[in-house]
Amino acid sequence: MLEVKDLSIEFLDRSSPERVLNHLNLHMEPGEIVGLVGESGSGKTMTAQAVAGLLPGHAVIKSGEIRLNGQDLLHCTKNELRNLQGNEIAMIFQEPMTSLNPVMKIGRQVEESLRLHTDLSGPERKERAIKAMLDAELPNPEDLYYKYPHQLSGGMRQRVMIASAIICHPKLLIAD
Repeated sequence: MLEVKDLSIEFLDRSSPERVLNHLNLHMEPGEIVGLVGESGSGKTMTAQAVAGLLPGHAVIKSGEIRLNGQDLLHCTKNELRNLQGNEIAMIFQEPMTSLNPVMKIGRQVEESLRLHTDLSGPERKERAIKAMLDAELPNPEDLYYKYPHQLSGGMRQRVMIASAIICHPKLLIAD
């Protein structure tokens, strides 16, 4: 399902390029769980962001390839990649408060992928969002739907991120 071959990434925000990932290889079959372990700064997040197509602007892929079900993710158009993100590939970020919009209610944020990738009606999206929040083991999702991120605990915000990531049933779920 996922094949990463010879992936090397550099940061270009200094006077000379800094290698942050060096010749990574990774193979993953459907249904398989793979964990990357390493010290801080070892490239775990860069790997996740590269696979999800979310590398920061100062990061450059120097070599390698990333394939999802045979599709070359490094040579997709922006529209092709956007269609994959959230639909085929979803990512749960490390810090939910930097990923959640503080002025947008939780329900709308959980529904976002459905608005982008489906033609479901508002009531259908709400029903799916509440189901995803239940699947992420959030208590009282009908009440949480109308709350703002600052009204939730850190653990509940992380579960909201999980609900947002799983709502479209992606083939690849990346947890940073």
